[in-house]
Amino acid sequence: MLNEKFYEVINHEGSVSITSWTEKGAHVTCTWNTYLQVIEDNKILIPAAGMTSTESDLKENNEVILTMAAREVEGFNGYQGTGFRISGTAEFLDEGEYFDKVHEKYPFANRALVVDVKDAKQLL
Repeated sequence: MLNEKFYEVINHEGSVSITSWTEKGAHVTCTWNTYLQVIEDNKILIPAAGMTSTESDLKENNEVILTMAAREVEGFNGYQGTGFRISGTAEFLDEGEYFDKVHEKYPFANRALVVDVKDAKQLL
């Protein structure tokens, strides 16, 4: 599901927006492209030290949208830069295999945000 172009994007620094929502409205927080760890073809692990509003939203609605981009990666038709919109479901974990993978690489993380990718669309 996640193609080579996606991996190129997350290997360059840039911001990742993480959007969650409930009936009260939407919430957006950010992290960095290079913090994303992809395991299997459809799971993304993200280190979390804050993200308390996102965590609260996920208790009501576990859907998320992530967007990320990198100017250094060529997009469609030779366009300078490209990005992705990822839709999926997510949960925070503070123990277990996924948390251990995140915490080993990013000791500041007190939780792992695990995104189960349902759709990945290249933009630009």
